[in-house]
Amino acid sequence: MTTDAFLADCRARLAFDLFSNTWNAVVLWALRDGPRRPTELRERIGGISSKVLNETLRRLQFNGLVDRQADLDAPSRVVYQLTALGRTLLAPIDAVGAWAFEYGDEVMAAQEAACTLAPKPTPPTR
Repeated sequence: MTTDAFLADCRARLAFDLFSNTWNAVVLWALRDGPRRPTELRERIGGISSKVLNETLRRLQFNGLVDRQADLDAPSRVVYQLTALGRTLLAPIDAVGAWAFEYGDEVMAAQEAACTLAPKPTPPTR
């Protein structure tokens, strides 16, 4: 890897951009066990709206990570599944999850400490 690995137009930034969206990794992880319909994904994930799930699935499909399959007999029946490329991201997602499990308490403690040390904002004067 060169020293410019994280500068503009590099592949490393492409990968980090995929993880920068809150829902990308969550949706990929939810699809790890096989194809799912959008309603199944929403139930499995929790806390995601239909609109955001749709946008996320389209973005993942655009990036070649998820495949959309529509049932020809029932046009409203659509399932999403990971592509081979999408499956390659499961190990990094698992690694980030393991890191968060191990160090999440430390990160939250640092955030709490930063909030207690931060000066309280003064109300504006007229």
